Amino acid sequence: MSEPTIAAQAPTPWHRRARLALGTSIKLRLVLVFLLLAAAMTSVFFSGAQKAFSLGWREAARPLLMDYVDHLAADITASGTPSEAAALALTQRLPLTVRITGPQITWSSHPEQQRPDWQRERWDQTDGRGWDGERGNGDREWQRILHRTTADGHTIEFGINEAVFERRPRLVGFAITALLVLTMLAWLYVRRLLRPLDAIRAGAQRFGAGEFGQPIPVQRPTRPDELGQLAATINTMGQDIHQMLEAKRALLLAISHELRSPLTRARLNTELLPETADVNPQRLALLRDLQEMATLITDLLESERLSGNHAALQREPVDLAALAGEVVAEVLARQPERAGARPEITLHTDPALPRLALDPTRIRLLLRNLLDNALRHSAGALHPPELSLRKAGKGLQIEVRDHGPGVPEDQLPQLAQAFYRPESARTRSTGGVGLGLYLCKLVASAHGGRFEVRNAQPGLAVTVTLPGA
Repeated sequence: MSEPTIAAQAPTPWHRRARLALGTSIKLRLVLVFLLLAAAMTSVFFSGAQKAFSLGWREAARPLLMDYVDHLAADITASGTPSEAAALALTQRLPLTVRITGPQITWSSHPEQQRPDWQRERWDQTDGRGWDGERGNGDREWQRILHRTTADGHTIEFGINEAVFERRPRLVGFAITALLVLTMLAWLYVRRLLRPLDAIRAGAQRFGAGEFGQPIPVQRPTRPDELGQLAATINTMGQDIHQMLEAKRALLLAISHELRSPLTRARLNTELLPETADVNPQRLALLRDLQEMATLITDLLESERLSGNHAALQREPVDLAALAGEVVAEVLARQPERAGARPEITLHTDPALPRLALDPTRIRLLLRNLLDNALRHSAGALHPPELSLRKAGKGLQIEVRDHGPGVPEDQLPQLAQAFYRPESARTRSTGGVGLGLYLCKLVASAHGGRFEVRNAQPGLAVTVTLPGA
């Protein structure tokens, strides 16, 4: 029965993407703060100004408007009775509407226009104090100003002719466009203002990767701002770290080179000792110790070559299966018999393994260190170590697994550090100085690959993934 297919991952909604971008971008947050601040200041200014001016001008303009309406009503009622002709002439001359209601005349200059709500209340004839209804004081005030009652019982109501005011909806579009343009200008300015942050981040990443040749550019070095001062401080810190690393590397290389000559002489003198029954055990033990010291020095020199920025690989097409077979044979030949049995290594090879351009010397070192590490910690295990070569996309994958006690999970991230040995079954008594996995990680990084360590339960599995061309 076939396994169910996994549904394609749904795209992230736009509001989540916007929230994520807003939460991770200080530029967007600054622009948003500017816009909110501008909107709040505009609202407060206009509302406050409108309130301040309306209260003062309303009191000053009320007597003038009432006097003007009195003159208009007098023109319409010059003969004592409201005149439709006079009202029509008035509306043709001024942007006004006139509505006359009464016992003799009911006339409207613009019957097609709907009256505003505040003008729809009726005058309480029995109570001449104001307008009947539940309108606010402002509406009743305007009704008192714009309504006049004649002696013969007619009511004249004045209003604004809205037809003469041209509506321009395009102005709204212009305003929105101007707002968008201002927002874009603010965004561009903030982006330009915070552009040094991108350079600082890129420079910090270069320094973290060991590339100290290119410092972080500082804008206006003579008069730097806060970001320029930060960039200069990080540049100084990077130079100090570079000098410390170079001093450490130079000291390590000098010590390694200086130790090679006395080690060679000591080995030569040891080999010249007589091979008698009394001397031979000490002679062999001393040769083993000298060989271990020589291997340590070689590994130190190789680690410095690989970790330096000038590290160069001698690449050539490599048949990894054949190379792995040779390394397995060499490693097993150097292993002593345990409990009367020769050690074993199980080799699994993918038949479709590609031929990649690799450095055969460094890959041989990687395989040898991984297999030595696996054999060292497989003593007493039920199964021998396993070496698997698999195809991984256009590249390949190397995995070495032992069936030993494994390593605590909290110590896995430190396994590939130089001179690190976990406080477990993998101690100095089992052999090794803590450079094997470190060298393997350097070889993988030099080839542009990945180095991963995990507990295989039981045992430890080390996986090296090398990319294709």
